[in-house]
Amino acid sequence: MAKPSTFFNMVSTLFVICLVSSAALGVASALTKEPIAKAALAKRITAIKQVLPEFDNEPLSESSTISVDGGSVTVYPAKKQGKIVGIAVETFTLKGFNGQIKLMVGLLPRGTIDKIVVLQANETPGLGDKITAEKSDFSKQFFGKDPATFMLKVKKDGGSVDAITAATISSRAFCDAVTRAYDIYQQRFRK
Repeated sequence: MAKPSTFFNMVSTLFVICLVSSAALGVASALTKEPIAKAALAKRITAIKQVLPEFDNEPLSESSTISVDGGSVTVYPAKKQGKIVGIAVETFTLKGFNGQIKLMVGLLPRGTIDKIVVLQANETPGLGDKITAEKSDFSKQFFGKDPATFMLKVKKDGGSVDAITAATISSRAFCDAVTRAYDIYQQRFRK
């Protein structure tokens, strides 16, 4: 037999549904929090290994984080037999077409860019997402370049970088993030 449809019955039923739903979301969040954190850490470690030459220390344990431009940049020094062989800089830009872009930039002791890996980007599929190595060779034009002489701006703005066709905003954002990494390197490690 069905209960009469009263205001109290409707509110109490809705309350029970909301209570059960929020409890389920809480449990799901608790169960997935640790695996998500482990996956993010593994992605960071892989990115450091991809952007730097071989090292024998633990860059994560020697890292330092710097607050800059409304965000944070983390620096990971890589050493081999106690001597710095490179610096991985986890950098960002807020100038992406669809928001924040995060990169891992590898810089060699002389300040040249070794490699760059995109950690996070929500750029337009088929256009701005070409900043990732899986979609195009855009980032390769930075490899082996010294930002002291290689202008980290798109050619349209007087720089040295060939922008991605129809994705100038994403290209500019990429350059902004790399510039931020290089500036931190200059401030912290260049003597």
